[in-house]
Amino acid sequence: MVETSPAERVAAERIFGSRLDLAERYVGHLATSGMERGLLGPREVPRLWSRHVLNCAVVADLIDENLRVADVGSGAGLPGLCLAIARPDLHLTLIEPLERRVNWLNEVVEDLGLDNVTVLRGRAEQVVKDVDADVVTARAVSALSTLAGLTIPLLKGKGEVLAIKGRSAEEEIAKAAKAIRKLGGRETSIVTAGEDLLEEHTTVVRILVG
Repeated sequence: MVETSPAERVAAERIFGSRLDLAERYVGHLATSGMERGLLGPREVPRLWSRHVLNCAVVADLIDENLRVADVGSGAGLPGLCLAIARPDLHLTLIEPLERRVNWLNEVVEDLGLDNVTVLRGRAEQVVKDVDADVVTARAVSALSTLAGLTIPLLKGKGEVLAIKGRSAEEEIAKAAKAIRKLGGRETSIVTAGEDLLEEHTTVVRILVG
């Protein structure tokens, strides 16, 4: 089991509530089979809670109730599975092109009994017709200028993109502004999540479409 610090424990209890045991089991999968299959490196294991799971899960606060969320380049389920555990009211479609990652995601979804998750194998641009989303999320997929073209079309003209980014968010927005406008993005801003819970809050680029 991956240990949590007292502060991480408090944050995890606040975010996941009665589903904390599912979050713990998910972290267990990440630390064992996730690492063994190369979804993340061994150096990430001690900071799975702070840097990965909690960092992603706080984005749930930015999403309204009962929406359909598509997570692009889901990889190890960050942020898709974190959101699915924290928010059983959301329906998540995890989009991932690599077969070994898709297999792992399906195994974890089945083990955790997450009936609000669908795993879809393919690249974002290939599955546009198969996805109906109100919100599209992404983390560590690509620079915003490329990411805009992968995420905005999934909204079919209306909704929002929530892209977890780091300190380069403003710079990325400046470089991607033209592409975002061309794709129908009408407003792009930087919002933060988890300021009251995490040592380091999560920076999110929000693109409103339609």
